[in-house]
Amino acid sequence: MDDTEIISLYMQRNELAISETDRKYHGYCMSIARSILRDEQDAAEVVNDAFYAVWNSIPPNEPQTLMGYLGKITRTLCLKRLRTAYTAKRGSGETAIAMDELKESICAADNVEQEIAAKELSVYINAFLRNLPEKERSVFICRYWYFQTIDEIARQYGDSQAKVKSMLFRIRSRLHKYLEKEELL
Repeated sequence: MDDTEIISLYMQRNELAISETDRKYHGYCMSIARSILRDEQDAAEVVNDAFYAVWNSIPPNEPQTLMGYLGKITRTLCLKRLRTAYTAKRGSGETAIAMDELKESICAADNVEQEIAAKELSVYINAFLRNLPEKERSVFICRYWYFQTIDEIARQYGDSQAKVKSMLFRIRSRLHKYLEKEELL
């Protein structure tokens, strides 16, 4: 069943939508949750919560891409879980490390305007990412969207950990310069 048909089932409040979503996207959502939470049981709970959240949000929302919609909800729920129950053991601190790396490149001084500008900032970051070579964009997304470890990314792309670290450092530096040029920092 394709995404349009599944979304249509949600719009009709047909419970088959949940089982079709699970059949098609369970592995994808588990992959996101495992990368962020580093705990199989927590990941499974978040994926179930994500499917429930999708059920409750469609309608009124009607996403254009179900995969992206599920990914965003799953990621948001994972990050929420980390914020409320974070310990040094959970995630081996990888999520916090990744966020600290990125924070150095994109965060300006803390102020009220910063929250308001967050949406504008995301538009500029997306534009920056679209102009990166495909591999660099993929590595950046693996690290800062899916929170994969340096080792996981290195294995996935057949590179050394040093090469991945260096690539990420260079991308963050270019992002920082780009955001300065656009007067966002």
